[in-house]
Amino acid sequence: MADRVRFLAAAALAAASLTACAPSYGPPPPGRMAAMPPPPPGDDSVFRPGDFAWSQAPGKNTLSGTLAHPPGQPRYSCAGATVVLTPETPWARRRMLVLYKSDQHAALPADDVRSRQNQAPAGDSNPYVKRAACDGADHFSFAGLPDGAWYLVTLAKPAGGAQGPSLAVMRRVTTKGGRVTVFEL
Repeated sequence: MADRVRFLAAAALAAASLTACAPSYGPPPPGRMAAMPPPPPGDDSVFRPGDFAWSQAPGKNTLSGTLAHPPGQPRYSCAGATVVLTPETPWARRRMLVLYKSDQHAALPADDVRSRQNQAPAGDSNPYVKRAACDGADHFSFAGLPDGAWYLVTLAKPAGGAQGPSLAVMRRVTTKGGRVTVFEL
C-alpha cells in the first residue's frame, strides 16, 4: 500500500511538472478573442464611428459662411485658413464643450483651446470631416451636405497688421431641406 501511495504521489508530481513546462502560445489568434463590451449608452466621451455614418450620405444642402466682423471690435480674418466641418455626434458635442466651453458658438484665443486638448475625449474624426478654404473676403462654403447638425471651426488672425491673439472660432449650424444656409461665423 505504501508503494502504491508513493507511486501515485510520484505520478501526480510528474504530471504537475509537465503542466508547468507546457509552452505558452500567447494570446488567441484574431477573431478568437473575446469582444470588448460596448460602451454604455449615453457615454459621450466614447468615439463611435457609426455615429458619423449619416454625414457620409450625399445631400442637397449648402452652407455658405463668412467670418463676422463685429462693429467696434478689431478686425480678424480667416483668409487662407482651412475651415473644418465636423458632423455633430454625442462625442463631437462633448469635445466642443470641453475645447470651446460651448456647443453653440465661441471665439476664443487659440492657445486657450489648444491647452484643453488633453481634457477632450479622444478619437479621430478626420475621416468624417469636410474641409474648405477661407478666401480673401473671409468667405467659405460646403455643398452636397445631408440634413443634420455640424460644427464649423477655423482659425482667425488679426487683420491689417493689428496685434492680438489668433482666435479659434466655432459655430454649430444645421442643414435641412436641400437649402442654402447663409450665416456668419
